[in-house]
Amino acid sequence: MKYEALIVDDEPLARRSVRKHLKAFPEFEVAGECGDGESAVTAIREQKPDLVFLDIQLPEFDGFDVIRAVGKHAMPVTIFVTAYDRYALQAFEAHALDYLLKPFSEDRFRDSLLRARRTLELGKQQVPNHQLSRLLEEIDKKKDYLERIPVPVKGRFLFFNVRDLDWIEAEGNYLRLHGGLISHLIRGNMNEMEAKLDPDRFMRIHRSTIVNLQRIREVQPWFHGHHRVVMTSGQELKLSRYQKDKLRLLLGKES
Repeated sequence: MKYEALIVDDEPLARRSVRKHLKAFPEFEVAGECGDGESAVTAIREQKPDLVFLDIQLPEFDGFDVIRAVGKHAMPVTIFVTAYDRYALQAFEAHALDYLLKPFSEDRFRDSLLRARRTLELGKQQVPNHQLSRLLEEIDKKKDYLERIPVPVKGRFLFFNVRDLDWIEAEGNYLRLHGGLISHLIRGNMNEMEAKLDPDRFMRIHRSTIVNLQRIREVQPWFHGHHRVVMTSGQELKLSRYQKDKLRLLLGKES
């Protein structure tokens, strides 16, 4: 039996990669490709493919917006293609959605496609609607956290992507945002900033310091019960001895 697949990704190389891997499965034909969310909605509605490879990080209209626009009841069997960080992957795993994490291997692609084929052969939806609803609800909660921070520069505002943050330090009534080789100074306080950031991605390790967990290289014992957090950039930051619970979390130990 033949099945039609739609490839949705804003990166031409990523679309080409999916198409190349599909050649090993002659029962699947590529019905089309889309480079943005809005055209994907149109293609799904008009072509009604059996399977869609759906990139999550699409510009302006992302993969979850595609699902909302098409409707979870009308979505074809879906394999998510994502470079998302760990919080989204945990959400996918918890709700039994299948996904490919970029860059994916040939074996991982094969496993995912065989699962999709079994689903199609059984004539069943890939994910029960209540599970898809729960996934969307969880992602919506995450969207309440900051993704971009406005930074004033010479009378205008630039937007600093939260994912590019290494760490934040307090400077009086201001906060200094560090990312790579650059830093920006904005007005604000640590308590407000901490509340706006996703706690699965950021941690306050000291009263004047918030770090991106993905940028931590190691934690080193220091003196008098203190520890140092070493970032991937080589920057060393103080971890308060009163943050022992957070230290255990950083080290992967039980409380």
